[in-house]
Amino acid sequence: MAGETTNAQHIVVPARTRVWLAPVGTTAPADATVALPTGWYSVGLTTEDSLKFNEEPSFEQVKSAQTDFPSRTFQTSDSATIEVDLQQWNGKNFQAVYGGGTITEITPSEGTAKHYKFAPPRIGGRSEVAAIIEVIDGAKAYRYVMPRTMQMEGVSKDLQKAKESVLPLRLAVQGGDDSDAWYLLTNDPAFATAA
Repeated sequence: MAGETTNAQHIVVPARTRVWLAPVGTTAPADATVALPTGWYSVGLTTEDSLKFNEEPSFEQVKSAQTDFPSRTFQTSDSATIEVDLQQWNGKNFQAVYGGGTITEITPSEGTAKHYKFAPPRIGGRSEVAAIIEVIDGAKAYRYVMPRTMQMEGVSKDLQKAKESVLPLRLAVQGGDDSDAWYLLTNDPAFATAA
């Protein structure tokens, strides 16, 4: 097409990625590079090939006798998910992966080391969480901001002797008509409005 250019600078290679979580309602960052506001915490190390952001609209089609193609196509719903495998086992990550739950300190039967009990949430007890995916490619920064997500999948962990055991975080984006279900913040000049 006329006016289009080939530009290798528009290719994104995610040299670094990070996943941040916070309670729903926590102030979101104002831009792609500012320090995250109080309340956000990093899930820490993740496997290098597991981070995915999926956006999947659903459509219906109207068929008519006068054409072999749809007469009209309309969108009926939208969905988005985050998938990432967490390498760090800790209380906050367990709660994120299981959609909530409680952690209590328990008295050990022997010794003085502290012991803890994690109990997953009961039916109806799952909690929502805000999420940010951060992608860094040199000077370019991208932040996918999701004000509300919920862990809505089962958890399956491999517990094998010769393999790391990861925590599978699978979050479904929640939405409403009064705000964006998700949005992207970036400093990438390729996003500048066309003149």
